[in-house]
Amino acid sequence: MNYRLAIIEDDNLLRENYTDVFGRQGYLVDAYSNREQAQEVFQSRLPDLAIIDIGLGDEVDGGFALCQWLRAKSRTLPIIFLSARDDDIDIVSGLRMGADDYLTKDVSLPHLVARVAALFRRIEALASDEDSSTTTISEGNLHMDVQRLTCRWNEVVLELTLTEFWMIYALAKRVGHVKSREQLMDEAQMVVDESTITSHIKRIRRKFQVLDSKFDCIETVYGMGYRWNSHQ
Repeated sequence: MNYRLAIIEDDNLLRENYTDVFGRQGYLVDAYSNREQAQEVFQSRLPDLAIIDIGLGDEVDGGFALCQWLRAKSRTLPIIFLSARDDDIDIVSGLRMGADDYLTKDVSLPHLVARVAALFRRIEALASDEDSSTTTISEGNLHMDVQRLTCRWNEVVLELTLTEFWMIYALAKRVGHVKSREQLMDEAQMVVDESTITSHIKRIRRKFQVLDSKFDCIETVYGMGYRWNSHQ
């Protein structure tokens, strides 16, 4: 399948470079220099994955606005921020807005390509019925359906991004087993930094706690990773 990838980058040289690199990987690439141009196209057709710079032309935080707009249209669309801004506040803000990954522009092109390929592998995994025995999880108050990409806690739907869904699934399918960050990346079909995983875990906890202030099923095992504990 030829996936359609959207690149939103206001630097002409970088935009052309990324377009060329991903085009040679076999992707269909649409490139945009600003938020308005991208949104006009996305109104009628969403890409399969979006790579977004934060500063877009005169809009200092135009990429953040575009991410929020895209996430409102699709909670499962893979979104990667690719920005020169490496401040922790920007990184946390990007992940809180629902991005699946946040990379700085000093990342090597092979590494960038690998991160994109990992996100597409997750999409392909969803379409596969090879592991039909584990397409649902019912553990205490948690109910997950892989085919429908739904997660419920106490029968209330939890709105999750694709990355958040897969991280919970990787933990909850083996209750009590510690998953290292590397194992989480492997099982959730993603390639991200350790700090990105930590940010995702914090965001996931907050989402559960909005529904249940006593939620404490995701335990941090210091120096090792995380595990799902069922207290019901």
